[in-house]
Amino acid sequence: MTDAHDAFPSSRLLMQLGAVLLLLGLLTGLAVPMAALPRMALASHLEAILNGMLLIILGVIWTRLVLGPRQRIAAFWLVIYAAFANWTATLISAFTGAAAMMPLAGGGSAGAAPFELAVATLLLSLTLAILIGVGLVIYGLRPARA
Repeated sequence: MTDAHDAFPSSRLLMQLGAVLLLLGLLTGLAVPMAALPRMALASHLEAILNGMLLIILGVIWTRLVLGPRQRIAAFWLVIYAAFANWTATLISAFTGAAAMMPLAGGGSAGAAPFELAVATLLLSLTLAILIGVGLVIYGLRPARA
């Protein structure tokens, strides 16, 4: 499961998870008409497709990153978490109406408190995760020292 020049986590696993998220996004697209908030379901569909592609792209460049083992593991899990949490948050919102934190796609809808809390927690945590994860990727793309 590991690639040449790549200890765990592997670029192949990033690409596989990206393809899974891409498939989940395509399936979410089929559910758009059934959602309580169709625009939010469309957002969920697009989030999964774009984040799936992001993971696949990261898998392609993964072996070129100049990161230590801990940085590599942190970047891996942060981007994976953020990608799947983004899809999950918007999907929960689409089917429960919990869209207080996303007024444009949610059309001003607000759902039950537990769903709003779940969506808010996912959105806030994934924001931090993706910023740190992509920051590590950018740092890892610096030129290697001779």
